[in-house]
Amino acid sequence: MAHQYSSQAHLSPSGDTEDIVALLAPRLAYFAGVARTEHVTRAAQEMQVPQSTLSRAMVRLEQDLGVDLFARRGRTVSLTPAGRTFLTSVDRALAEIEKAADEVRADADPATGKVAFGFLHTLGSETVPGLIRAFRADHPRVRFSLVQNYGEAMLERLRAGELDLCLTSPVPDAPDLIARRLDEQKLRLVVPADHRLATRKRVRLAEAADETFVTLEPGYGLRRITDDVCKEAGFKPRVAFEGEEAETLRGLVAAGLGVALLPPPAVPRPGVAELTVTAPRAVREIGVAWLDGHPDTPPVAAFKQFLLARKGNLLPT
Repeated sequence: MAHQYSSQAHLSPSGDTEDIVALLAPRLAYFAGVARTEHVTRAAQEMQVPQSTLSRAMVRLEQDLGVDLFARRGRTVSLTPAGRTFLTSVDRALAEIEKAADEVRADADPATGKVAFGFLHTLGSETVPGLIRAFRADHPRVRFSLVQNYGEAMLERLRAGELDLCLTSPVPDAPDLIARRLDEQKLRLVVPADHRLATRKRVRLAEAADETFVTLEPGYGLRRITDDVCKEAGFKPRVAFEGEEAETLRGLVAAGLGVALLPPPAVPRPGVAELTVTAPRAVREIGVAWLDGHPDTPPVAAFKQFLLARKGNLLPT
């Protein structure tokens, strides 16, 4: 392969990184093949590309770099010191690409692939473990990457491509998302065990209008529902404490620091009484959401269909 530089200017060291990658990346595997065999014809045969294509690619690679990578003797070549230095990094880069390709293929495997699944903290103790156990009865080797967070944070991660699906509340209504309502969960008024309402089984929320509330922070779906239900009951809650997790709020209620509107606990909490709210209707809808137009891998598609089939039967009874 004759080595003749064209008059075309090669990349300068200060060239844009994306331009360099775009120019060099398609030729790296060719370079590694020639470097391994030290013979252009043999490398072309092994990689099943025309010899002329391979020769031109190596000449262009050297032109783009502005460095001789090979010393040439007919069809036989040997690496220059610069070529050996370049090969070390090229081998490492190609190995990383191969590793990445193996990982994404493994994640998409129908039998052993991965589902990135987000859900609310309040669904983590019973609901989600039960769902995954039931799903894995038919898909025993599918893997899960589980993320617990509040609703808005999960939707951000969904949009960023970090999650495939998420269970959230309220059910989002956004043009870039697809969401399906799966179930609803009754909320209870949680009061300290020695509270004036603690001996009651049922209560109208308006009876708690003068109480101090403990709630989740603004931005949490349950906080939005609490504000809306209290407004429907005719009052704005006086909020004394804001937290990030429902069971922490129960602890604050048990300590006598306020009352709260919460979903049922996985395990009964001592020190509190949980009252059914008769008016207004105090529930939170729970749904599954995913990014519109985002293609599903086989394991994600299977788990999505599993969740949709649980409509009306998502939550443990």
